[in-house]
Amino acid sequence: MLQSLVARALCPPDRELERVRRQFVDKVSKEVISQLLDDLLDDGVLNDGEQESIHDKNSSRGDKARDLIDTVKRKGDEASRKMIAHLHSRDSTLYSALGLSCGQPAPKAAEPQMEPEWSTTLIPTTDAFWREKQNDRNIYPASKHSIKNRVALLITNITFANEKLNRIGAEEDQKNMEKLLTSLGYEVVKHLDLTGKAIDAAMIEFSKHPKLKETDSVLVVIMSHGKLGVVLGVDYKHETSGDETPDEFPINNIYKHLGSEKCPALLNKPKIIIIQACRGVEGGSVLVTDGANPAVLCDDAEQPSLSAGGEDIEDDTVKCVHKEKDFLSLLSCTPDTVSYRQRNRGSFLIQYIVEVLNTFAHKDDIEELFRKVMQRFEGFAVQSRRQMPTKDRCTLTKRFYFFPGL
Repeated sequence: MLQSLVARALCPPDRELERVRRQFVDKVSKEVISQLLDDLLDDGVLNDGEQESIHDKNSSRGDKARDLIDTVKRKGDEASRKMIAHLHSRDSTLYSALGLSCGQPAPKAAEPQMEPEWSTTLIPTTDAFWREKQNDRNIYPASKHSIKNRVALLITNITFANEKLNRIGAEEDQKNMEKLLTSLGYEVVKHLDLTGKAIDAAMIEFSKHPKLKETDSVLVVIMSHGKLGVVLGVDYKHETSGDETPDEFPINNIYKHLGSEKCPALLNKPKIIIIQACRGVEGGSVLVTDGANPAVLCDDAEQPSLSAGGEDIEDDTVKCVHKEKDFLSLLSCTPDTVSYRQRNRGSFLIQYIVEVLNTFAHKDDIEELFRKVMQRFEGFAVQSRRQMPTKDRCTLTKRFYFFPGL
């Protein structure tokens, strides 16, 4: 018995695949075959043509499995070793049942998790990844036609009637977000420096956009000062008389205008909302002092400017169907707290959204992407401030993928 195990451990990986070929073909699932095809494509073991041939030429699960193992086996030891390693990762039960062990490196000691290398441009998804998701009922449908008809609304308030409220650095947010939305395939409807009433009017106009019938999703991005439950218009004043209405846009109006009753064109389609604005006047906890970069400002219109102390970061306070469904919102901070912006680079939220989506949108769904954005703020520490974005009013019933680059 011992001699048999030793001999098996020393055999070449391609010989191991030959030994387990029949059992592999009989037992491997269709899902695992698809996962192995993607893994081996990412590793460069298979090229696009080979992957598509194995996936499309063979109608039955068994034929796909047979073609896969034979193709990899012919490529030699290194390719076979990688397939064995991926099988161990994807289906450890089958891996054990086949008695595989060849080519597996000894377990490594746990290493500290390193921050990923953030991409400065959007990584495109593969056609194979998109095809794999098409028949999954747990994923919102996204055809190439609907992707080409995507549309987004981008509203940025920078210059206010009260010059003390001007949002220095927000120009970078507008530029970076427009670039990201365009790269994701969205036609961007852009507005600059709107009052609260004008924001509401822009939302109503957007809810009637002709492309909404053909799109698979929409994004709405609003960047301004804010308070809990509202975004501030550019005519906002610190104090108003009793007969004067504050220049505010209720965030709840987004859900009314794009909900099922008033916007049936978006029924059962994801509606992704991103709001960069403060939601109160309190700090999120304590931004620990870091004298190396005094560049943080606050977007709470009720707080005195922090720039007077030489800092450069600002706060952004500020049929019978479901009435509200398929929404997901990411707000820049938790209730009653402020969010922050750099004079020269824009808000932290938009910076992190751009980095995360550029790097991971080709393979992660929107909720996972937002989780990674929130995770970025775990280490956020500038002087004595903290900020934590929050997902809000999530009524997504499926997973939504952007499939960039299709």
